[in-house]
Amino acid sequence: MTIVKICGIKTLKDAQAAINAGADYLGFNFHPKSVRFIEKSACAEIASVLKREHPQVKLVGVFVNSPVDEMKNILQTCHLDLTQLHGDETPEIFAQLAPHAFRAFRGIPESNAGYERSEAPFMLIDAAVKGVYGGSGVTADWTAAAKLAQQYPLLLAGGLTPENVADAVRQVNPWGVDVASGVESAPGEKDAGKMSVFVKAAKQTMDNGR
Repeated sequence: MTIVKICGIKTLKDAQAAINAGADYLGFNFHPKSVRFIEKSACAEIASVLKREHPQVKLVGVFVNSPVDEMKNILQTCHLDLTQLHGDETPEIFAQLAPHAFRAFRGIPESNAGYERSEAPFMLIDAAVKGVYGGSGVTADWTAAAKLAQQYPLLLAGGLTPENVADAVRQVNPWGVDVASGVESAPGEKDAGKMSVFVKAAKQTMDNGR
């Protein structure tokens, strides 16, 4: 069954609604320029509740070119399970955060050398939008992503919505899907109804066997 990650969580209410909808992973955005940015203290408060009440849900910190020490501090303070590197981080930075990190690529990478993982997700594929580090609402290249998904358990992101996620899962057959703007009523504000429809559509489409 397809894994679902709902990204850009800013409040406990939205986190709980996402979990009630069936989300497996929740993402917290620490990129200051994002409308979904969350302060470390706020994330820590939310995570403390989620770890106690929903320990099965994986919590992911999303970073864009942040210092390694800062990312490690947030990872520990907020009790996050994984670090999503969504900027231009080098393999050297990735290695310092391994094994609790995976790389997000804007567009299809020619190679993932230096960013290998032994556990899923191996990587995230997002749309390539100049000057935007995710959350653009632009659809990724599903055809190219499908070829990559045959080799690696990847998260597919980029312009996914309750209306198109079923098609995305059928065409790409990813390990999981990642959504932010597609399940919002306003930038940074999650919509419980949209999240519920999205998760149901993603999970009922097909069993990808991974």
